[in-house]
Amino acid sequence: MTQSALQGLRVLDVTQVMAGPYCAMMLADLGATVIKVEPPAGDSTRQMPGASGADSPAFNAVNRGKRSIVLNLKTAEGREVFTRLAQSSDIVIENYRPGVMTAFGLDYAALSASNPRLIYASISGYGQTGPQRGKGGFDLIAQGVSGILSITGEPGGAPVKAGVPVTDLGAGLFALVGILAAIESRHRSGVGQQIDTSLVDAGVALSVWEATEYFSGAGVPAALGSAHRMNAPYQAIRCADGYITLGAANERLFRKLSAVLGHSEWGDDPAFADNASRVKNRERLAARIESITVTQPRAHWLSLLEANDIPCGPINDYAQVFADPQVLAREMVVETDHPTLGHLRTLGSPIKMSATPPDVSRRAPQLGEHTDTILAEALYSSAEIATLRAAKAIA
Repeated sequence: MTQSALQGLRVLDVTQVMAGPYCAMMLADLGATVIKVEPPAGDSTRQMPGASGADSPAFNAVNRGKRSIVLNLKTAEGREVFTRLAQSSDIVIENYRPGVMTAFGLDYAALSASNPRLIYASISGYGQTGPQRGKGGFDLIAQGVSGILSITGEPGGAPVKAGVPVTDLGAGLFALVGILAAIESRHRSGVGQQIDTSLVDAGVALSVWEATEYFSGAGVPAALGSAHRMNAPYQAIRCADGYITLGAANERLFRKLSAVLGHSEWGDDPAFADNASRVKNRERLAARIESITVTQPRAHWLSLLEANDIPCGPINDYAQVFADPQVLAREMVVETDHPTLGHLRTLGSPIKMSATPPDVSRRAPQLGEHTDTILAEALYSSAEIATLRAAKAIA
């Protein structure tokens, strides 16, 4: 049987919705044992559209491979159980507002006192420090605060958020990087540490070209539609029956594109003489290209551009994405069966590993599905479990 990369690691996942659950799911995919600690009502994602009882496709999408225990952390008994579980865990991931876990007595300082090897990852809207640390955070809000809404969409248009929750997913992935780095550090030091990531930090950190433009004195970055602020032509281009993407982002490719479009002289035009000039005159350049591409359908241009090794591609909707032979060959669509949701198609893992591949075959847990098993593994007796249930510390 193939070993998993993170086999033997134990994670307490006390997170909800997207950023934290996604981070913990990546650890589960890579072989860690992940215990999802849910409140009595469950992760709110369980009630998203398509739900059947306390299960939903959305919950399954970011919680596969985990086990679920229901703990009421508002009770002293529930907090005692969490503390006991943390003593034998490697990693805790939480995404409460800063201060909540401290009020529960379940913060890094409290838990690491009895488990100094503990790695404790906190994911929040604004971070554990700073004047806005106490604010709640959602992806949309973080996209606005971090500037992403201001540079997304068409020039002069209304603010547009990125189509996928980039600050949620970004914060989860940055937390994952921190956790893996902390594991490596612990191999040398023998002790764990706290990791602090936030949605706003993630949005700012992902604004690489925008920060570069601003820091270099070129002004405040603005929305460019599909265009790139550092390269041209590099954007969606209109054809007779819709749009394709085109990336002729260096001198060789631009001259080749100009020849393919029948205008080799563009390469000698001072307005397009180098990439900096093309970026400055990107609108004029796009208009010239589109005056030609609108004369033929997308299939014609994709075929011609690909035959000349000029980077281009279709703009797929998700029905086309999940029927794409390349996407399917990369196993980015997986199928599983769920007790209440039936047969599910879900996303595969983008991480391909030759010796310890991720396991994405396991479904997400039902609410509290493993409560009694997890407590028994922690050496709680049947009588103690019954007492905890009577005290409404577990469900």
